[in-house]
Amino acid sequence: MGFVRFLNILFIWFLGTCLNAQELPPVENHTPFEYGAGNQNWGISQTQNKHIYLANNRGLLEFDGVQWKLHLSPNGSEIRSVKAVGSKVYTGCYMEFGYWERNPHGDLTYRSLSQQIKAPLVEDEQFWNIMAVDDWVLFQSLNRIYIYDTKDGFLEMVEAESKRAQMFDLESGIYFQKEGQGVFKIEEGKPVLVTDDVVVRENVVVGLFEVGKRLVFLTEGAKFYFLERDKLQRWQIGADKELTDVNVYSSLQLRDGSIAIGSISNGVYLLDTAGNIALAMNQEQGLNNNTVLSLFEDIDHNLWLGLNIGLSIINLRSPFNEYNDNFGELGVVSTSIVHEGFLYLGTNQGLFHKPINGSGDFTFIENTTGQVWCLRKIDDILFCGHNNGTFVVEADKATLVSSFPGTWEIKPIAANRDLLLQGNFKGLSVLQRKNGRWSFRNKVKGFNISSRFFEFIGEHSIMVNHELKGVFILDLDDGFTEVIGETNQHSMGYGASLVNYNGDVIYTNSSGVFTFDVDKREFTLDTLLHRKLFLEGERPVGILVPDTDGKGIWGFGEKSIMHVAPGKFGNEPHIERIPTPSFFRRSLGVLGFESITPLDDGHYLVGISNGFVTLDLEKIKPRKHQLKITSITKEFHDATPQKVSLETDAEYAYAENNLHFSYSVPEYDKYEEVLYQYRLQGIYDEWSKWSSDSGVSFKNLPFGEYAFQVRAMVGNTMTENTASYSFAINRPWYWSVTAIIGYCLALGFIIYVTHRQYRGYYRRQQEHLLRENRKKLKRKKLKAEKKIVQIRNEKLKQEIDSKNRELAVSTMSLIKRNEFLNRIKKELVGAKDTKDINSVIRIIDRNINSEDDWRYFEEAFNNVDKDFLKKVKRLHPDLTSHDLRLCAYLRLNLTSKEIAPLMNISVRSVEVKRYRLRKKMDLAHETSLTDHILSI
Repeated sequence: MGFVRFLNILFIWFLGTCLNAQELPPVENHTPFEYGAGNQNWGISQTQNKHIYLANNRGLLEFDGVQWKLHLSPNGSEIRSVKAVGSKVYTGCYMEFGYWERNPHGDLTYRSLSQQIKAPLVEDEQFWNIMAVDDWVLFQSLNRIYIYDTKDGFLEMVEAESKRAQMFDLESGIYFQKEGQGVFKIEEGKPVLVTDDVVVRENVVVGLFEVGKRLVFLTEGAKFYFLERDKLQRWQIGADKELTDVNVYSSLQLRDGSIAIGSISNGVYLLDTAGNIALAMNQEQGLNNNTVLSLFEDIDHNLWLGLNIGLSIINLRSPFNEYNDNFGELGVVSTSIVHEGFLYLGTNQGLFHKPINGSGDFTFIENTTGQVWCLRKIDDILFCGHNNGTFVVEADKATLVSSFPGTWEIKPIAANRDLLLQGNFKGLSVLQRKNGRWSFRNKVKGFNISSRFFEFIGEHSIMVNHELKGVFILDLDDGFTEVIGETNQHSMGYGASLVNYNGDVIYTNSSGVFTFDVDKREFTLDTLLHRKLFLEGERPVGILVPDTDGKGIWGFGEKSIMHVAPGKFGNEPHIERIPTPSFFRRSLGVLGFESITPLDDGHYLVGISNGFVTLDLEKIKPRKHQLKITSITKEFHDATPQKVSLETDAEYAYAENNLHFSYSVPEYDKYEEVLYQYRLQGIYDEWSKWSSDSGVSFKNLPFGEYAFQVRAMVGNTMTENTASYSFAINRPWYWSVTAIIGYCLALGFIIYVTHRQYRGYYRRQQEHLLRENRKKLKRKKLKAEKKIVQIRNEKLKQEIDSKNRELAVSTMSLIKRNEFLNRIKKELVGAKDTKDINSVIRIIDRNINSEDDWRYFEEAFNNVDKDFLKKVKRLHPDLTSHDLRLCAYLRLNLTSKEIAPLMNISVRSVEVKRYRLRKKMDLAHETSLTDHILSI
């Protein structure tokens, strides 16, 4: 028995490993830290406005798609059950049950129903389940079922002791299990036995479903039974082996008839109507936890899992399925293809494959370690372009047929089906088929530029695009061995690509879409494609990827996948934009290496950085969404924010001019991104930019009337409605009518007082100006007199300067004359001594020693420095007239050589006189005679 159990466990582990490799619907997880409440979520329900409510350990948890709100239970205990009915949300907890209703402020307020019961509750009674049927709401504990009539408020009680409080809401009625007695149905408020088979007496029933026209029972041991003639028969289903040793805690029949099973330690299973496992997910596949306490299907067919730790949402109807390479075994998927029943993935780590319809994991194909660039099927042969060259792939084997490195692309040559043209890291090369085997034939000579993108534009003409160097048109010889002609089209732009679309060669870069004219050999702007891809909505980022049939192209934008195909009527191309969230574009890996591959009709595989995503176009259906303003809050700088009524046409005091608006679109699909746009008419009449923020604050609004409007876009679909809220900010007290009248009176008084003040002021100013003018006239008079004195002084100074010049000229004249006479005298003395000559000499001596010259000089000197001689005489009374004359000459700063002719003596005699003068003046040895005279 132990060995069999071991085999079962091993089988389940192997199954989990295989299922880990399947494509799974998107899952969104929310942790207790994120929603700010307890770990366990015991029940889930939804109102018509799509808000989700969870019975959480900490209380009632509300989620509007954006914000979480926690409402504590009335007695602080754990809430065990929840059911939304109309606008009310019913909850059950420890010794308490009732309902929550929204007040005008948008908050939930609680009203107790258990307090209306006349009989007391059972000690420690907890309410684990709530059902709603027509006008009745049923609350179930482990001991009883309380039936509440919503019309007249009447409460009835049904004894229903059980190990696990489970009620089952089927079309035929409400069913429940009594411990040790069987399964009952409630009819007219009374329990009616359905079956007391030994299976339901000895086992806990955790699920009851209607499959076809039969009742199907599910026990906690994951065994299915159907009711036939009041007896339970074992239902053998395909999932029996997978469900071996699975302990079931919760179950739910979805609207499409499939059955969801929540286990205690194995996650969740989804069974189709035939009983086969359609989906199995646990913590390894992305759930928050393996223990599923509650299950719920929302309005949009999302499956909610209340877990022992956190919450998970499975988007069952999403057009996207995910294959997440959580362990990094695949790497970045850069290309893929379906061939002979296998799905092949080319990644940066090599080539992988698995059966297209199998649930097993991908298997690595030996000898392909490295980067795979392309997978191409030509004449039913699969070629793999690789860093190391080119491989031919057959099932799980890859044979290297070309070691010429770096194969970007492989295309057949129409003129010769036994030749293939390759684009490589360093130019072009040719593969040849001989005797059914492909091998490398030659590199095309004359062209060594990387050829990732190339297209045939003639039988022997090739167009090659390089992102940075432009587009090259190459003419090859008949044997495809060398380039015989080359033309470079300098078209550049990041993200440039070259594809064949509907028979035309299309070149795209960051600035537009261009079609190649084969006859003119030039590119022209393709206005139709350019408008569709660049002008109508979001433009592509990265390269364009052609369909395998060449009739369509794919592009990837920041928030959408776009597909362009020829229109059914006319030349107008048709574009379809599939919205994606912003995180999806980031997950595609390296920009410019996007990949999308058709799997079958309407199914595509998109390579991402950690696996791939499959896209089912048939599941893309337009949905309607409603936007709602969820709360309005008055904000204060120094006080707690206060919520206000959501009723429109409200009025606020001026001190309440800081308002915060919260709004949301309840959307729970992982791949549906919600963006919001708002405006506040009355101050901001233009719509804001699209943003994912679900709230906005307006600070310090001036008084006036406003209309707040918000709209949303889910994916690329606008919401049906634009939510609005009209309000007014009242005038502040200082702008009231009374205040304005007071301001007018005060202003009139101020004008009157100001007028009087100004009159007095101007009068004082006039008097002040008269005084100032008198002062100015007086100052002008003094200034004029001072100017006259200044002019006189300048005139005197000029006269002195003139006298000085005259004295200098006179002195120099005397010097020159005396020098001249001394030279004549010297010549005559040397001549023959005659009476006449001596007479002439005497005349010369008289003129040299003329007292008249000195008198004239003294008079001129006194005019310039009239007090000098008096000062010298006063200081030195012993000086003679000759001494005074010498002092005057020294005062003029004349040298001994210049003084000698004036005194008609030799230079030596002048020096002797100077020495004697020093003695008379009693000057110290170190004192200069000239400096002393100049200082007097």
